[in-house]
Amino acid sequence: MLGICRGRRKFLAASLTVLFVPAITWIYLFAGSFEDGKPVSLSPLESQAHSPRYTASSQRERESLEVRMREVEEENRVLRKQLSLAQSRSPSHHHGNHSKTYSMEEGTGDSESLRAGIVAGNSSECGQQPAVEKCETIHVAIVCAGYNASRDVVTLVKSVLFHRRNPLHFHLIADAIAKQILATLFQTWMVPAVRIDFYDADELKSEVSWIPNKHYSGIYGLMKLVLTKTLPSKLERVIVLDTDITFATDIAELWAVFHKFKGQQVLGLVENQSDWYLGNLWKNHRPWPALGRGYNTGVILLLLDKLRKMKWEQMWRLTAERELMSMLSTSLADQDIFNAVIKQNPFLVYQLPCFWNVQLSDHTRSEQCYRDVSDLKVIHWNSPKKLRVKNKHVEFFRNLYLTFLEYDGNLLRRELFGCPSETDVNSENLQKQLSELDEDDLCYEFRRERFTVHRTHLYFLHYEYEPASDNTDVTLVAQLSMDRLQMLEAICKHWEGPISLALYLSDAEAQQFLRYAQGSEVLMSRHNVGYHIVYKEGQFYPVNLLRNVAMKHISTPYMFLSDIDFLPMYGLYEYLRKSVIQLDLANTKKALIVPAFETLRYRLSFPKSKAELLSMLDMGTLFTFRYHVWTKGHAPTNFAKWRTATTPYRVEWEADFEPYVVVRKDCPEYDRRFVGFGWNKVAHIMELDAQEYEFTVLPNAYMIHMPHAPSFDITKFRSNKQYRICLKTLKEEFQQDMSRHYGFAALKYLTAENNS
Repeated sequence: MLGICRGRRKFLAASLTVLFVPAITWIYLFAGSFEDGKPVSLSPLESQAHSPRYTASSQRERESLEVRMREVEEENRVLRKQLSLAQSRSPSHHHGNHSKTYSMEEGTGDSESLRAGIVAGNSSECGQQPAVEKCETIHVAIVCAGYNASRDVVTLVKSVLFHRRNPLHFHLIADAIAKQILATLFQTWMVPAVRIDFYDADELKSEVSWIPNKHYSGIYGLMKLVLTKTLPSKLERVIVLDTDITFATDIAELWAVFHKFKGQQVLGLVENQSDWYLGNLWKNHRPWPALGRGYNTGVILLLLDKLRKMKWEQMWRLTAERELMSMLSTSLADQDIFNAVIKQNPFLVYQLPCFWNVQLSDHTRSEQCYRDVSDLKVIHWNSPKKLRVKNKHVEFFRNLYLTFLEYDGNLLRRELFGCPSETDVNSENLQKQLSELDEDDLCYEFRRERFTVHRTHLYFLHYEYEPASDNTDVTLVAQLSMDRLQMLEAICKHWEGPISLALYLSDAEAQQFLRYAQGSEVLMSRHNVGYHIVYKEGQFYPVNLLRNVAMKHISTPYMFLSDIDFLPMYGLYEYLRKSVIQLDLANTKKALIVPAFETLRYRLSFPKSKAELLSMLDMGTLFTFRYHVWTKGHAPTNFAKWRTATTPYRVEWEADFEPYVVVRKDCPEYDRRFVGFGWNKVAHIMELDAQEYEFTVLPNAYMIHMPHAPSFDITKFRSNKQYRICLKTLKEEFQQDMSRHYGFAALKYLTAENNS
């Protein structure tokens, strides 16, 4: 009965407040709007026009009055919201339900207030947390290892960046693989007011390798224990996150919780939402010791300075050693050890409200963390099933996760208003280069593309390959967009060696590719294919940038520069390795030409030998590549000689020559000024010739171009006169650059162009 009365008094007080505060406010404002008995307008412009007594002082007063009016209106809005919440909750009071629930209202620092069940609410408007300074840097630590975890980190970071209003400093404890991937990603992402520091996870292995761990995270799942030792000694506090976390609010709200820590509280954790630590999941289930249900370590607030003073390193080690004598190994990695320490020292923990870590593993009490899914702040996919976990709101959670998964990361490159970013030399140089371009130039967009920094995610899928020890290994290099995805399986069947591919995709397309690859037995059986995602930006297809990305990330001494529309002959990989030795490619500047052919048939009985290919040429089933539209591109290969050749033969460079070649990995890059269609390979072959590469045709090698619909870029080239004019301009500028760089020897390129 007492509870009902109190509830009614609160309801009545809130009602009176909502009714009387606006009335009092407007009386105050109305009274304040008179001077000498005359009404004064609140509008500065109106006052200026009609009042001779308008002064700077009265202007400031009126502006202050308007600000106060808006503040009062905002307070009223909050009160109305609280009132509506009180109304919606009132039935539960009438039923007298005073039992403790595992709800979002719990966020406590001690057991006494936990039992009290104080309502905290989930709206940042209602919270009494001290505000985070506008430009205060928020520090976040993440342990990341391997290819899959690197993908997960990107989705986590997107969700944080989407909501954030503060500078961020990510501390990434990463293995060599994750560091390579994420360093390139953040360097090319160029997000303002974001700093990244890496810490070598492999160097930390010795700190925790003595702990047997059954958890699927392996040794990396124990590394959060050594953050006090790993992170900079000057760093006082940090938010630690698992990679399978998704934020649904500004991380600054979580950072502000540090201000609530009292006494010796140094760990901010959410209670575990499963029954794991209660030890009743199955017969003879024996978990590590924990306080009640224990705590989940997917989201941790660490007061590093206090932890160091408490000798945290010694504390957790002694606890782990003692418990391992009977437990033998951990089941939940660092979480078991954190809980064992807390069991002995409960004063260390500040219990966070559970909406800061809604755990979506099977059989959890996560649904009691929120009244509505819109109340959520952090979602934790802590089940090995991930998106397939059982939860009545799983569709909402999955859609929220997929939103960030497919969200265009380029949109997160926004500046923080009023918070200057740290000086970035690369960014400054880029801005300088762009400022030097003439925006009135009709070819401005072409020139600008050369300086566009495309976000790049290396090794999007698992990659594992050790080059052959005889130093003859060759990687097939190509680039593609979404409309050529169907060629991947066929190429993998024709080429058993390593492949490096640059894919030009949007964020959403990258996920489509991931699903396509994971559903393909052919692609999943190959671990020697490196897939490098270059994210879409701008109106042109950056073909030469893509080639350069694929070229840069090969691990073999030689590479076969191909295109995605070509199928290499069966056995070409082994044939090229033998040719590398035969032609002494290691010690000579040679470009080995693989003759190119084409078919107009979508279904082709692929020739198994040179003899079979020649027969198909004679029957008109195959043709020399582009003989009917661009003869000059491959004419120097001398197909007539190739028909009867049994040994490699040398050919000379000619204007517009663009063969597909095998070269050493140290060959020059492609020129980025050429985008879309036209002159992208021609310019590269010209530079190889300028560097005195010797072009040698392989007599028993061939590749066949498969038919496809015309690309968007070739359509633009054919239909847009300005496109063709700009391409011609860029070509002339490239030739002039060649002359300046290579001197007198490069004059032949200008002469050859004029004669062609």
